[in-house]
Amino acid sequence: MITLKSAREIELMNESGSVLAGVHRGLRDLIKPGLDTWEIETFANQYIADHQATPSEKGFDGYKFGTCISINDEVAHGIPRHGLKLKDGDIVKVDMCVNKAGFESDSCWTYAVGNISPEARELMEVTKASLYKGIDQAQVGNRIGDIGAAIEEYVETEHHMGDVRELIGHGIQPSIHEEPAVPAYGEAGHGLRLRAGMTITIEPMVTLGDWKIKDRFDEKDDWTYYVTADGSLSAQYEHTLAITDDGPKILTSQDPELDAKYLL
Repeated sequence: MITLKSAREIELMNESGSVLAGVHRGLRDLIKPGLDTWEIETFANQYIADHQATPSEKGFDGYKFGTCISINDEVAHGIPRHGLKLKDGDIVKVDMCVNKAGFESDSCWTYAVGNISPEARELMEVTKASLYKGIDQAQVGNRIGDIGAAIEEYVETEHHMGDVRELIGHGIQPSIHEEPAVPAYGEAGHGLRLRAGMTITIEPMVTLGDWKIKDRFDEKDDWTYYVTADGSLSAQYEHTLAITDDGPKILTSQDPELDAKYLL
């Protein structure tokens, strides 16, 4: 069921999103070559607790951690791993959800580790730009397909990169996964019509090669995550946003200057 949120509920989701954005701002300085991925998990959990909130992914469908950490060809749902250290040239995706006072937010960001290749830098730039292409289509009266079509056109037609199909955005609040499904690909003019008060995530996952992905099973932690089928690099960016009569409003903004027109 899709619930339409009041202005007060959206403001409370924005407060949750501000905590999550603070974690991502802190990770900008923390992430560097030699960092153990477990230190990302520790930092995120401590920051969230210090701001009177909780990590919503922990315990969701049996997940044990507060963050998902996916490196290089790992597309999504990677886990923080003791002893796994980031290397110069890696790109790392950190995805997490925060609950503050019963209100949810969800955001993923991709970070460069040290000096990365020009191809990896371009991948990150295209993926981030594609997120905003999708956000710009999240207007009252538009359809879900308009969001995905804008992302797909930018990623695949303009930049000849892979636009992952199997993993998609979603509605959010009261839980971290609600209706509707929000694919990062699609056909303009198709799908559910967007209404004021809807709260969704948009989360393009883009590869340097083919868009297809496959499962990989971690026996040590009894966990399945996703990697690119062809071993190519993958990036992801995600925001939580509200659909309003004044346009889309980003609830997990890390950069008020960049996101000025999207703020509540």
